[in-house]
This record gives sequence, structure tokens and C-alpha cells, in this order.
Amino acid sequence: MSKRQNHTPGRRLSLVVMLFFALAFLLLGARKNDSMGYTLALAVPAMIFVGTWVLPHLFPTDRLLMSLTNFLCALGVLLLYDTNPAYALQQVISYGVGLFAMILCIYFVRAMHTGRRIIWLIFVGSLALLSLPLLLGREINGAKNWITIGSFSLQPSELVKLSLVLSLAFFLSQRRMLPWVVFSVACLGLLLLQKDLGAVLLYYGTTLLLFWAATGNLPFSLLGVAGGVGAAWYGYQSFAHVRLRVSIWLDPWADYENAGYQLVQGLNAIASGGLWGVGLGLGSPTSIPVYESDFIFAVLCEQFGLVFAACVLLIYVALIWRGATIAMSARRRFHGLLAMGATLLLGLQAFVILGGVLKLIPLTGVTLPFISYGGSSLVSSLCLVGFIQGVESLNESDLEEDTRLAMLERGNPA
Repeated sequence: MSKRQNHTPGRRLSLVVMLFFALAFLLLGARKNDSMGYTLALAVPAMIFVGTWVLPHLFPTDRLLMSLTNFLCALGVLLLYDTNPAYALQQVISYGVGLFAMILCIYFVRAMHTGRRIIWLIFVGSLALLSLPLLLGREINGAKNWITIGSFSLQPSELVKLSLVLSLAFFLSQRRMLPWVVFSVACLGLLLLQKDLGAVLLYYGTTLLLFWAATGNLPFSLLGVAGGVGAAWYGYQSFAHVRLRVSIWLDPWADYENAGYQLVQGLNAIASGGLWGVGLGLGSPTSIPVYESDFIFAVLCEQFGLVFAACVLLIYVALIWRGATIAMSARRRFHGLLAMGATLLLGLQAFVILGGVLKLIPLTGVTLPFISYGGSSLVSSLCLVGFIQGVESLNESDLEEDTRLAMLERGNPA
């Protein structure tokens, strides 16, 4: 199959996605009588065009992965514009910054060969960055994991996720245990001091899963699972807000007017949407506390319905499948582990927040990748996709080189 034929589904999908969001923003803009809707009707499809049409001319990319990623990003902007235009404006700016950062990450993966010195620099710089909330941070919902400088806010744990994946992939590819163990433990310790248990779960889960993917060592992996269970029990015993979240998970209606209000409102929104939703711009999404980040999926279910929500879940499954496929196609151990680590982190984060919103597991304070409001989260998620796309571009380059050499061996220099 030629490259043009191989990319045809991705091209067609991106055109459909661009048309869908252009019409959706025009509809909301007309209903609100707000010029921002018309601006977003041009800006968001333009960003999708950049991600799915312009980027592949710079280097080989997986167009299907890009189309799905941009659909989720645009969906987040659409939901935020409906509920809070100010959030949508900040999110679309973060979307643009994230696309630029993703391009940088693709170039970084393509340019990085040994990377020994830069990995150690990232190692030290990340620990310093992750320490800042303990010195300058402010506490939100029991966790001290944000730093604010003027009007600018940053969640360091979102950016250090990139360093975690890079460090794990690099040292595991070289079969060096001590450096990645020290880095992971140091990160987990700093996050525990910040009481950011959602990030602790993501960091620990990603480390454990990537270790198992790299080594296939089942006994040590099971030992890591046992250690995680022990740490969870310790967290339950030590932190009052963890015990509260577990009790809310077990019976949110027991304290509906206080601690259980958020979860109950989210479940009511999902139920009121039914199969097909109440319609874009309708419903009462702002009645859910922290609807813009933690419970954005409940807003989606209310407005678009469970059928559409199931399709969004399938998009996340497709993203994980594509990322895993790209990782397994890599010829270099480091690149394979880098793509796998980025895929595992995105998949685990989506599962944790979706499980919490749907009351499958206790709710943790993490964002839904690409959709939830938050510049740090959106940029870091797009950077993770950049790692995956960087590996995919190298895979395509290797395949093209193999094809060229095979043709030369057959006496066809074309």
C-alpha cells in the first residue's frame, strides 16, 4: 500500500472533524450571540488542519493518531466554550502552545541519539521543578501541587511526567536499574509530601507497567503491585481526605449536601443525558463542582449522550492501540520504550479519571487527557503524543530506507 493510500482514512477523518467543530462553534456562537463562537469556528479547525495536514509535510506522522488527538482537544474547547467562554479562550491558547510543543518533542526524539548528558540534566532539573510547590505552592483540595507567579499558574507534576517517561525509557533501555529507581522514588516522595495522590498513582503505575513491558519480570512486577497496595493502605490511614474520598465512593448519597455533592451531581448529569443527550448548549453542566476539569466527562455525557460518550471512550482505546503499535514497531529499544511509556501514561490517566467519574473507583484529582481544562495538562498530553509521533516518524524513515536499499539490491535505483 502506498503512503498516500495509507493516509487517506486519516485525511478524510480530519476533514469530517474540522467540519463538525466549525458547525458546532457557529451554532453556539449564534445561540449565545457571541463573536467568540465565530472566531473559534475558524481557529479550532485551523489548528486541526495544522495538526493533521501541515505536520505530515514536516516529517512522517500517524495521521489517524493526529486526527483522534485533535478531535479530543477540540471537543474540550467546545465543551468549555458552552459552559465558560473565558475557560475556552485560555484552553484554545494552550491548544496552540501544545501543538508547538508537540512539534518540538517530535524533533527532540528524532535528534536524540545517545542523550546521556541531557538525560542527567533533565533528571536534576525535574526534581528541582517538582520541589517548587513545597516552597511556593498553594493548597487546593488537600494537595499542595500548584505554583502561582502573578496571573500564571503551573502544575509541575504535569511537566515532570515527560521527564519520567524519558528517564524510564532511557535507563531501562540500557538495563540500568539504580538511576531510574532513584528518580522514580524521589518523584514519588516529593508528590507524597505535596499530598498529590492522583499524580502518585500515575507515576507509580506508569513506572511499574513500563518496567514489566521492558523486562517481562513477573515476580518483581507482582512485588511492585503488592508495594502499591501497601502504599495505598498507608495513604488511606494517613490522609483524612483520602478516607473521605473512599467513603464518598462507597456511598455519596450519605452526605449528599456536602462531601458527596460533586459525585452525585455528576452521576445525575450522566443519567439526565440518556442515550442521545439533552443537546449542545443545554442542560445544567455548571451545577457540577469543578465541572471544567475533574467532571468534564459528565458534562459530555449530559450534552451528547451515552452513545457519543462511548465513542469517545473508543477514541481513547484507539489512541492506546496506535501508541502500542508504534512502540512495538520501533527498532531501537529506547524508542520503543519511550512510545510505550507515553502511551501507558495517557491510558492510565484516562482510566483513573473516567473510573472516578463513573464511580468505578474512588475519585482522584487528575484531568481527562486533552479534554479537561488546564494548560499544564493539555500541553503535557500533547507532548506525550509528540514522543509517540517522533518514534513513528523514525519508524517510517527506517521503512523508507529499507525499501530504498531493497530496490538498490534488485538493481532499481528508484
